[in-house]
Amino acid sequence: MSQVEQPGTATSPVSGSMFSWVSKDARRKKEPELFQTVAEGLRQLYSQKLLPLEEHYRFHEFHSPALEDADFDNKPMVLLVGQYSTGKTTFIRHLIEQDFPGMRIGPEPTTDSFIAVMHGPTEGVVPGNALVVDPRRPFRKLNAFGNAFLNRFMCAQLPNPVLDSISIIDTPGILSGEKQRISRGYDFAAVLEWFAERVDRIILLFDAHKLDISDEFSEVIKALKNHEDKIRVVLNKADQIETQQLMRVYGALMWSLGKIINTPEVVRVYIGSFWSHPLLIPDNRKLFEAEEQDLFKDIQSLPRNAALRKLNDLIKRARLAKVHAYIISSLKKEMPNVFGKESKKKELVNNLGEIYAKIEREHQISAGDFPSLRKMQELLQTQDFSKFQVLKPKLLDTVDDMLANDIARLMVMVRQEESLMPSQVVKGGAFDGTMNGPFGHGYGEGAGEGIDDIEWVVGKDKPTYDEIFYTLSPVNGKITGANAKKEMVKSKLPNTVLGKIWKLADVDKDGLLDDEEFALANHLIKVKLEGHELPTDLPPHLIPPSKRRLE
Repeated sequence: MSQVEQPGTATSPVSGSMFSWVSKDARRKKEPELFQTVAEGLRQLYSQKLLPLEEHYRFHEFHSPALEDADFDNKPMVLLVGQYSTGKTTFIRHLIEQDFPGMRIGPEPTTDSFIAVMHGPTEGVVPGNALVVDPRRPFRKLNAFGNAFLNRFMCAQLPNPVLDSISIIDTPGILSGEKQRISRGYDFAAVLEWFAERVDRIILLFDAHKLDISDEFSEVIKALKNHEDKIRVVLNKADQIETQQLMRVYGALMWSLGKIINTPEVVRVYIGSFWSHPLLIPDNRKLFEAEEQDLFKDIQSLPRNAALRKLNDLIKRARLAKVHAYIISSLKKEMPNVFGKESKKKELVNNLGEIYAKIEREHQISAGDFPSLRKMQELLQTQDFSKFQVLKPKLLDTVDDMLANDIARLMVMVRQEESLMPSQVVKGGAFDGTMNGPFGHGYGEGAGEGIDDIEWVVGKDKPTYDEIFYTLSPVNGKITGANAKKEMVKSKLPNTVLGKIWKLADVDKDGLLDDEEFALANHLIKVKLEGHELPTDLPPHLIPPSKRRLE
């Protein structure tokens, strides 16, 4: 007898490791529609529930072009933004460890194009006009920015292991001066905003020698508003200045960013020199290594979090589309049927702030969900209000249902998809350079000290620790926890840390410490006091010689 799905069932097991869920709309049909992946679920939710609302209220003319299949299926993208000569192109070369087609590096503004560095079977360049007609690439809607932009857009494709997992977008160096800004011939900030909506990470690069944020750069950073969660900052070329100057430069950068990125949270800034040249001033080598590892971990996590990012961006888009529908329908409602249309339109545009406040009160919408007032007023100037639509509750209810029910089920599916996949991380290039071997971060330092020595590394300080050990009244060659505590608390380390050290040092788990275990505990205290992290498990080279037979 075949198994029949019960009405209202949200999930159903599928063969092997696959899983799926049934959309609410699909349940009304005879044949339930199953989503096999999060990307497929997002694509169908968008086309069936959100797109009709966007089209009805002309969302695409005001905010963002309609999403296409490639937007849901493409690899995670990293967008690099910065003033000229901050090392954007060199940063990409450092990550992938090879030159890419179209690459030019120099102290003057060299990159004058948007270059999408992507994986491909052969090395080559695809020009912008060809890129925007390729349905497999997520760039078709860039066609709207015209030839001035498309002549400055290309895809550099090459077979590289890093690009197997992510794509990187190199951007023209941001200039200072009105003449240079105007001569681009296309809306630079609008293009960056288009990319910001679709990428997974935005990296702002600064040169430690020139922190001045030009007017255009300031405008660009403001265009990235609403995408602060994607922004990371890199203070590059930091090996070229002394430690004291570096502290001042870091402080000045944080102060400047605080004025432009108007959020209470501090943006994460990574300090280092992201290229393969020798360090000019090596004093901060450990800091640069730790910062580089942190940034690499952040980039490596992008493939694993890609589905969640797309889900998050769709929610943001849906909220904006709802607010847009309320604004357009309010303007339509206020317009006269016959006479005085032009004067009324001017009045409504000027009083748009009051309309925002009214919608905010009536529909309990957060002020942060509204589009920029100034930008909306500019866009409305050229619109024919008579073509606007009145409020259609059914369309809004469909989007509300998507946000309340479908998205919640997709969230569960994201977690399931993550657990079934092997841990996806970016591999190859610079990401492999510090993974293994003696040049891995922290190798031979802290708890890793003595990892390659034949002798037990704790042994050299053991005579000093033994003197203390025998003052603590050992019985049968061992001291109790209470006696050990009297000595260990002198380090002034918190009890949580000392508790971890005790657990690591009590190798035979008998609740007592012998002389070797006590020496080990003191060695781990020294490691922590020197600013290193404690290991989760005791490394083999730190196990006392007499206990190694037990292992």
